[in-house]
Amino acid sequence: MTIFQAIGVAGTGATVHRKWLDAISDNIANINTAKPTSEAAYQEKRVQVEAVDYGAGTSGVRVAGVTAASSPEGRMVYEPDNALADAEGYVRYPDVDLGSQMSQMIMAQRGYQANLAVVDRARETYLAALRIGSGG
Repeated sequence: MTIFQAIGVAGTGATVHRKWLDAISDNIANINTAKPTSEAAYQEKRVQVEAVDYGAGTSGVRVAGVTAASSPEGRMVYEPDNALADAEGYVRYPDVDLGSQMSQMIMAQRGYQANLAVVDRARETYLAALRIGSGG
């Protein structure tokens, strides 16, 4: 694997982790989004990832899609004072677990940092090779 290939593979990993962080931030931002009972609740986003040309060398990964990972039914909460409440006083909230989202955020953040560290190390190696080649 060349230095440029390492940068390319790490770049694909960083992109996937960034998209994962985007999905998590959407999930956390919508965790308290109330909807009328006649509408579907916000559905947790989950990023699906796949290998690119796995086994063929240094291709990396990509986002295969973003899927809904929670039920559109969500949680029914009794809030008669809410403007969106139905005749019985219920509103619909998403079934998104904040603890799970925070754990996923830590994993995605660490993966993003690790991929950027690979890019940084490859860049340093490339620059060192240039210095050696130039005699300085």
